[in-house]
Amino acid sequence: MKALRPLFVLPLVASGTALAQDPVQEQVERLKASDVEVVGHVLQPGEASQTVSQLRMPAGFTITRFAEDLVNPRMIAVSDDGTVYVTRQEMGDVLMLRDTDGDGEADEQRVVANRPNMHGIAIDGNTVYLVTIKNLYRTSIQEDGSFAPLERLLDDLPDAGQHPNRTLVVGPDKALYLSVGSTCNSCSEDNPENATMLQVKSDGSARKVFASGLRNTIGFGFEPETGRLYGFDHGTDWLGDNVQHEELNLIREGQRYGWPYIYDDGKPNPADEPPGGITHDQWARRSVNPVALYVPHAAPMQMAFYSGEQFPEEYRGDAFVAMRGSWNRKPPSGYEIVRVRFESGRPVAFQPFVTGFLNQDGDQWKQSARLAGLAQAGDGSLLVSDDKGGIIYRISYSPEAAQSAEPVELTPTNAEGAWVGMLDDQQLNREQRPPASNKLATELLQHDGPDLQLSSSDFGQDASIPQEHVAEGDDISPELSWNAGPEGTRSYVVIMEDPDAPTASPFVHWLLYDLPEDTTELSSGVPGMPRLPHLDGALQGQNDRGTLGYYGPRPPKGDNPHRYHFHVFALNSKLNLPFGVGRTRLLESMRDKVLASGTLIGTYQR
Repeated sequence: MKALRPLFVLPLVASGTALAQDPVQEQVERLKASDVEVVGHVLQPGEASQTVSQLRMPAGFTITRFAEDLVNPRMIAVSDDGTVYVTRQEMGDVLMLRDTDGDGEADEQRVVANRPNMHGIAIDGNTVYLVTIKNLYRTSIQEDGSFAPLERLLDDLPDAGQHPNRTLVVGPDKALYLSVGSTCNSCSEDNPENATMLQVKSDGSARKVFASGLRNTIGFGFEPETGRLYGFDHGTDWLGDNVQHEELNLIREGQRYGWPYIYDDGKPNPADEPPGGITHDQWARRSVNPVALYVPHAAPMQMAFYSGEQFPEEYRGDAFVAMRGSWNRKPPSGYEIVRVRFESGRPVAFQPFVTGFLNQDGDQWKQSARLAGLAQAGDGSLLVSDDKGGIIYRISYSPEAAQSAEPVELTPTNAEGAWVGMLDDQQLNREQRPPASNKLATELLQHDGPDLQLSSSDFGQDASIPQEHVAEGDDISPELSWNAGPEGTRSYVVIMEDPDAPTASPFVHWLLYDLPEDTTELSSGVPGMPRLPHLDGALQGQNDRGTLGYYGPRPPKGDNPHRYHFHVFALNSKLNLPFGVGRTRLLESMRDKVLASGTLIGTYQR
């Protein structure tokens, strides 16, 4: 069998232009000072009936219909015994499918759960997790394949908007990774959980923003060799037919991925200004580039890493992605299944795997499927759902068919004029910074200088923190005041943390630094902006919820009262750090700069 050739596997420098190589802020100013023509189209291909004979795939592979007349099949999950479960968003249910006679077609089906807007599904052993717009549920698989009654774990996921389709996977750590799309095409979100990847405990007892700046990452999964999380993010619309590319990201904890201000390999979106006077260049430096770019507007959906025995050995460890297809590009893109080749646990190339769902007839384009879900079946075949045609396809492999078949040359759907390829290894080589030691924090508090008298009009020393300042209340920061630092004070740092949290280091609730030297109080309700213009450009860091600014107390239910330590430090200089740094980097930069400090302790119990 002839191997498919890699497509456009290029280093980062090969994809750059003069504009892309200039500093980001220079690009922004140049774009704002000139007339920029954006060429885009609304082009929704017409519908055509599907016959599998029109589809093209590598030699030895066959595609058949596993199930049909399903109305609206979306995300797919497969249990350990090979039972297939598919969500149907329009129907608001989960459908169980079984092939009891092994002929490659489902001959048993039944509805096993009902909830409006049911979409994401993940299975871990006998446990099933389901997600709608606002709710996360857990249930178990019974002996007959049906589900036990659903248990609601969360009911307060962010409101929907343009991207209401929540998806989730179970990580190697048994935590849930839940994608929450943006409410808009391109905007500053009011809710910090929008346009993020959340990490949720398997019992729903706690969650945090694992990564942000992800416009709509529906398809994602953990690469089996390294355990790294990769996800395909949908690019912004209306930047042009060939802009913005779909982004394959290596998603790491605490990282930002640019949206809506930065896209592709560090390009600015001048239509959206970062908040608080942060420049595009500053935002770009705090953002992580994707590891690969794919054809714009192809609309990547569910993604799965292949671990089966049926496909040839070279396919194992690769990822497969269902590309739903564009509605705003000429010529259209997507309408295909794409293979992401991995070597030694890292992505190296894209290759088309199944094409032919989109065809051109003269000046007219017609599509025969809008792909959505993709999962590996129990026998090692792949299952792919078409939620418009109501079909689930099955893709299988036969060595005998491969030996007798003619070689097949495939190309991605309408990739001409759009860059497709892999970027450099800056993400893959990035090291995770370890948490700051408690010893360093203690050293900074036990300096030789005087104490600052830190107090709050909202609560006293060792008193309970009022409800308006906790996460489940109004979640606004309390008023704080302190006496001026000693001579030589040039800035202040405020840190709030919970040393009683069940974590190796105190749970960080607030990091605020480069407060001007004449500041001795903070009003309640400091906004969660990266930069605070009303405080002479003071900056806020990233709390352990994964967001910027203040995050109020939220100890586990049933715990004894937790103590929340508010620290203020007088420093002999400004730190000149970027916005969004974490506790480790902040404490390390404070070494040998602390002139005085003070601590106020409040308590809270849920």
